Amino acid sequence: MSAKVLRNVRPLGGELVDVLIDDGVIKAIGAKLPIEDAEVIEGNGAILLPGLVDLHTHLREPGREDAETVLTGTAAAARGGFTAVFAMANSTPVADTAAVVEQVWRLGQEAGLCDVHPVGAVTVGLKGQQLAELGSMADSAAKVRVFSDDGHCVNDALVMRRALEYVKAFDGVIAQHAQDSSLTAGADMNEGEVSSQLGLKGWPRVAEESIIARDLMLVQYVDSRLHLCHISTAGSVQLVREAKARGVNVTAEVTPHHLSLTDELARTYDPVFKVNPPLRTQLDVDALRDGLADGTLDVVGTDHAPHADEDKDCEWGCASFGMLGLQTALSVVVDAMGDRLDWAGIADRMSVRPAEIAGLSDQGRPIEVGEPANLTLVDPDSTWIVDPIELGSKSRNSPFAGRSLPAQITLTLLRGNITYRSQKVAQ
Repeated sequence: MSAKVLRNVRPLGGELVDVLIDDGVIKAIGAKLPIEDAEVIEGNGAILLPGLVDLHTHLREPGREDAETVLTGTAAAARGGFTAVFAMANSTPVADTAAVVEQVWRLGQEAGLCDVHPVGAVTVGLKGQQLAELGSMADSAAKVRVFSDDGHCVNDALVMRRALEYVKAFDGVIAQHAQDSSLTAGADMNEGEVSSQLGLKGWPRVAEESIIARDLMLVQYVDSRLHLCHISTAGSVQLVREAKARGVNVTAEVTPHHLSLTDELARTYDPVFKVNPPLRTQLDVDALRDGLADGTLDVVGTDHAPHADEDKDCEWGCASFGMLGLQTALSVVVDAMGDRLDWAGIADRMSVRPAEIAGLSDQGRPIEVGEPANLTLVDPDSTWIVDPIELGSKSRNSPFAGRSLPAQITLTLLRGNITYRSQKVAQ
C-alpha cells in the first residue's frame, strides 16, 4: 500500500487538514479526505513542514567510519526531520574529484534515508593552493553545485577569486569557512573575558570577520555567488547585513549551537563544547538571533560533526573540534527562535532557502498538490530529553545531552516513503 493519508495535520501551523500522498507526490489536501486503499497516519494536530535541508553536514565516510557513516548520518538526519543533506568534503580521501563525490552520492542512494548531495572541495586536498576538479565534479553523477574547503579557510585571495569565477559557468556557489589561521594558531575558544580567566588562548572575532570582509569584496568584484558557513559573531552579521544592502550576492548560515550556547560553557572544560568556530558571548548569540529573524542570515546549517569517543574523551586542548547537530537542530531552533519565527519562518530558514541556495528543485517545496512528498511532522507540544545513546548518529558528542528540548519530530517522509517514525505515531 503506497498511498498514505496524514490525518489532522497543520501545514506550517495553519488549519487542520488531511493530506493524501501517493506515488511520492501530494495528491490532495482537504478536510476529511477519503481513506480507501490508503494507510492512515494520525497527526493529532501536529505541524507539517517541508522536509528539512541541511547545507552543512559531516558524514565522515570515506575514511572515518569509526565516527560516522553515510548510513548512520542519514539515519540521524531522518530522525531530525531532514530529507536532504550536503556532505562536506573533508573526508579521507578528500572529496576533490568526481570519483569521490560520486562514491558519497551513491552511498546516500543506497542508504535511502535522505538525499545526500556531496560538497566538492574548492582546492586539492583542502590545502588552499590549487583549484580542485570543480568542473568534473559539477559534471559528475553527483552534479555538485556547492564547493567548500570547510574545516579550512581558502586563505589565498587569488585562489578564492579564481574559484568564485570558475563556478559561474554552472551557477555554483563557494561556501567559505571564514578563519584567518594566522590569528587562530593554538586557539580553541573565544577570545574574551572567559578565555582570560581560564588562561586559554583566545580565538578573536576578527579572524572570522576579516576573511568575510575580504570575500564580500571579491564576490562583488567578480559577480559570483558566495555562501558563508557558520557565522558566529555580531560583527559578521553586520558585515553581511551591509553587503546585502548594497546588492552583494551573498548568503549566510548560522548553526543551532551558536544560536543557543555561549563560551561560558568552556568553564566546564568539557570538550563536547569545543567547536570551530568557537562558542561566543551572549552579545553574539543575540546578534545571530536578530540576523536569522530579519533574514540577514539565510539558513540554519547544523555543522553536524561526529567524533569517535577517543577524540572527545580527553583533555580540552587535545580534543577535536565539533558537535552533533542533525537530530536536535529543529528543537534547538524552536527553543532559541520560537518567539521570533513562526512555523513558516522556520520552514523558510531550514528548508526553503537552503534548497534554493543549492539549486534543489525537489526539496523545500510548498505543501501543495502536485509537489514532492518530502515532509516532516512535528509535535509542537511535546518535550524530549536528549540522550546521546538514543541518537541515530554513530557518535555521542552532543552538547545538548541531558537537556530538555521542545518540539519532537514524529514522522519523516522522503518522496512518500517513511524514513523515520516515532513511537508516538501509531502503526
